[in-house]
Amino acid sequence: MAIVLGPHQYGKAETRLVRFTRDSPRHQIVDLNVTTALRGDFSAAHLVGDQTTVLPTDTQKNSAYVWAKTTPVDPIEEYGLALARHFTGEVEPVEAARIEIERFGWSRAVVDGAEHDHTWVRSGQEVRTAAVTVEPGGEHVVQGLKDLVLLKSTGSAFRDFLVDEYTTLAPTDDRVMATSLVAQWRLSGDLAGIDWNGMYDGVKAAMVAQFAGVHSLALQQTLWHMGRAALEAYPQIAELRLAAPNKHHFLVDFTPFGLSNDGEVFHADDRPYGLIQASVLRDDAPPARGAWRSSAGLA
Repeated sequence: MAIVLGPHQYGKAETRLVRFTRDSPRHQIVDLNVTTALRGDFSAAHLVGDQTTVLPTDTQKNSAYVWAKTTPVDPIEEYGLALARHFTGEVEPVEAARIEIERFGWSRAVVDGAEHDHTWVRSGQEVRTAAVTVEPGGEHVVQGLKDLVLLKSTGSAFRDFLVDEYTTLAPTDDRVMATSLVAQWRLSGDLAGIDWNGMYDGVKAAMVAQFAGVHSLALQQTLWHMGRAALEAYPQIAELRLAAPNKHHFLVDFTPFGLSNDGEVFHADDRPYGLIQASVLRDDAPPARGAWRSSAGLA
């Protein structure tokens, strides 16, 4: 039996980067959190401390800044691809690169009824994410979102579940269903000409429509419909992964006060929570290879 070094990678996590476009009186803003990770044979650094093939993580940080200056950062997927291709194409020891990006939303401040040209208010219903992997023989983009909080006050049931001696949950035909959704969808292969912003908006809209419209007998059922709708709308998507914590709402008991509570007042309980995870994919999807191998796990 021998002890050997397994898969490894290294990089600079969470480089905060804000890019302004100031070529007209009406400025633009793109606010990012960028993580880079490089993959290859860096075993000498681990085994004997030999750094001769190691590009410093500080250099990776500076590269993220420079590429934000010299290449478009919107859409973030194209920025990530350009940065990853730089590392794999121009830094010899690097065999593969992963770029994880979070994008934070801003809305223009409204002053005297008009949008201001260079003042914003932090906004956004969710955090947009992208994870780009460039590796030998393939490129992958995992587009996604997180912290999308959804809630419906009816149209959800939960009953006929398995019961044992420890079960206390009562079945219901009408409950509040809420979640803070994480969704990620993978595209692999030819990534040229994709309308990344349009796809992001379209996938989000398709999933929200299913959450609202499906009479849910289980959160699992709702996730299946959400994922299937996204893949039906966008043939380029190979697979979609969903994680949905069940943000429980419990009806407050008003009987001690002599009052009724006909589905009006609830206690929102943040933990513990059910966590439902699912993937929806095409049966002929190209191999994912390193597309889901994360670094900081932010995207």
